[in-house]
Amino acid sequence: MKVLVIGGGGREHAMAWKLSESPKVTKVYVAPGNGGTALNSKLENVAITDVRELRVWAQAEKIALTVVGPEAPLAAGVVDEFRANGLRIFGPTKAAAQLESSKAFSKAFMRRHGIPTADYDTFTDPAAAHAFVDRLGAPIVIKADGLAAGKGVVVAMTLQEAHDAVDFMLVDNKYGVTHNEGGARVVIEQFLEGEEASFIVLCDGKNVLALATSQDHKRLKDGDEGPNTGGMGAYSPAPVVTADVHARAMREIILPTIRGMEKDGIPYTGFLYAGLMIDAKGQPKTLEFNCRMGDPETQPILMRLKSDFSDVMAAAADGKLDQMELQWDRRTALGVVMAAHGYPENPRKGDPITGLPAEADDAVVFHAGTQLKDGVVSVTGGRVLCVTVLADSVKQAQQRAYDVARGIQFDGAQYRRDIGFRAVK
Repeated sequence: MKVLVIGGGGREHAMAWKLSESPKVTKVYVAPGNGGTALNSKLENVAITDVRELRVWAQAEKIALTVVGPEAPLAAGVVDEFRANGLRIFGPTKAAAQLESSKAFSKAFMRRHGIPTADYDTFTDPAAAHAFVDRLGAPIVIKADGLAAGKGVVVAMTLQEAHDAVDFMLVDNKYGVTHNEGGARVVIEQFLEGEEASFIVLCDGKNVLALATSQDHKRLKDGDEGPNTGGMGAYSPAPVVTADVHARAMREIILPTIRGMEKDGIPYTGFLYAGLMIDAKGQPKTLEFNCRMGDPETQPILMRLKSDFSDVMAAAADGKLDQMELQWDRRTALGVVMAAHGYPENPRKGDPITGLPAEADDAVVFHAGTQLKDGVVSVTGGRVLCVTVLADSVKQAQQRAYDVARGIQFDGAQYRRDIGFRAVK
């Protein structure tokens, strides 16, 4: 069968790569794709991003299955458009994608259905938001209500940082947030203590299948210093998600969310990502929901997946997840993101990339912000590559990943040297 992956980042490169390994898949198209998907002979880029145009193309090409990677096409209603025209697609509808596209919708949903999360309030008026910050004090979390490509959250450790974040989001929109109806809005919430983990599941409207656990590294610099980013690396499995935490997350967060969405008349299909904060007692609370697999968590998770990914996606799209069981590589997978000069505030584009290694059984370099032009791969975005490896331990995975990363060159490349440090500690 012919398969389409929508998106152009590292997550989509990993999905397309995994789908192309299936003997049942004859061709994988990636729209719009990137330099890495262009280099892979099993994949073909399609330069279409408009939802309707893509649907017309998919019909003409007789695409048997479409998998959606990023949030923007979901919020634009790509699933609704494809389904209305008889195309099989895996992802949430525009209404269901509000769990990510609107932080205010998401928090109100959690409050209504008793899903554990931080206390919060929502503001459109800067003066009221500033007064609330002063009343609550720091540390405090400020979130833009809208799509912000993973950068619309500020964990403010001081009052000044919090006030600046309110102004950035409500007044200046320096984070480039795509606002929802009604204009700029922020969610301000209580700071939660603990350790973060990414909990990602597949949903088909009724059934839920958990993926391997993982942990992302949001801060730019070693030791979780510096500004928040879209993610500087990840590894799987995450030891902080013990069997007990896993059971609680399913029982207290994931299943009530799926049941709640169904009860509200918005059945949820697609990847559901719950960002968890796990406290010292092993109690998980929901930091946020994303309606997609995480990036860079997807890369290590799919490196570990031994099951046929096309079978899994087809079952998920057909409402048959209860018939699926996933097989995982027992080894650790670890991904190190190599970012552009000036990332996250002002990433520089155009730098050529050299030293990209051939794919190996235990090491794949997934592309995100790259393009292939006239035989040259160059930087086009903030997060450029994700060097992803498999090894017998976190320590060995670190060693292998950094060996590969050191061989890749582009001007101003920056990456953390401590991905997986919590698991080692």
